[in-house]
Amino acid sequence: MPTSSRSTMLEFVNPQTGDRLTRQRDQLVAANGTSYPIVHGVPRFVSADNYAAAFGLEWKVHSRTQLDSHTGTTISKTRLERCLGRPLESLRGLRVLEAGCGAGRFTELLVNAGAFVHSLDLSVAVEANHENIGDRDNYLVAQADLRKPPFPPESFDLVLCLGVLQHTPSPEESIRALWRMVAPGGELVIDHYTWSLSLVTKLAPLYRVALARMPPQPAKRVTDKLTSVFFPIHWRVRNVRLAQMLLSRVSPCLVYFNAFPELTYEQHLEFTRLDTFDHLTDRYKHLRTRRQIEATLADLGATDIVATHGGNGVEARCRKQPVTRSSSG
Repeated sequence: MPTSSRSTMLEFVNPQTGDRLTRQRDQLVAANGTSYPIVHGVPRFVSADNYAAAFGLEWKVHSRTQLDSHTGTTISKTRLERCLGRPLESLRGLRVLEAGCGAGRFTELLVNAGAFVHSLDLSVAVEANHENIGDRDNYLVAQADLRKPPFPPESFDLVLCLGVLQHTPSPEESIRALWRMVAPGGELVIDHYTWSLSLVTKLAPLYRVALARMPPQPAKRVTDKLTSVFFPIHWRVRNVRLAQMLLSRVSPCLVYFNAFPELTYEQHLEFTRLDTFDHLTDRYKHLRTRRQIEATLADLGATDIVATHGGNGVEARCRKQPVTRSSSG
């Protein structure tokens, strides 16, 4: 991808109309009088009460758990570069939209790589994100719906959405909304949950039936209790493959002993607390095959589609055709 010539941060626009917004004290105001509050330094384009409330609690409690700068590992960097298909250094000077930023595990990498990063999240995770990243010239964050981003269409060299689409009401609608934000010649990078035998061979989906109906705070207490019961057993048999397989049939806990052996006991425990809550309390958990993701991107007119199995399920990237100028003479 060529380096962007638009080496500036964008200004927010009204996500409903596209009109320019101006700051007046602790508000962003449109010419027609519509206003959006700025709370704790973060513009808010959606109400705090939405389907992502559990994620907001998750990232406020585990605000630093997955940050490479906190773990001393390259777990997030490895995943991000694999999805991008190139090193982070290649993003310098590019304008990036990060949709579903959470507490900032990828945000910090994008900002430190020198990209011009515009991060969004539907939940109050934006507060943890802002606390983790701080005030940077090449970064801004807002609480907003990725289906109605507060930026002009076709403004970004890269639109990135990892760990999010399966949790939105309609992944296809969300992908279309993200695609509208990609500039001609730019790229869209996404991932999505896919089908697994664990859906029919494990009890975790049954735990989720009850926990997904609970308010976030009590659900978090329950999943933390489940983790305190099952995680020590997982740890004791972590090197016994058959025992791990049998335990995972009844335990709802997600563990990563094989995937991330570099983590300490305490770090593994925190990852399990975080992801077990995430896994059992999300309101939406859609599943798509690699072929379905490829078809969705192809229907948008995307080119250079690359979709592979990896990470959370399917990882995909594609490009929007650059504008061609006809010559006359």
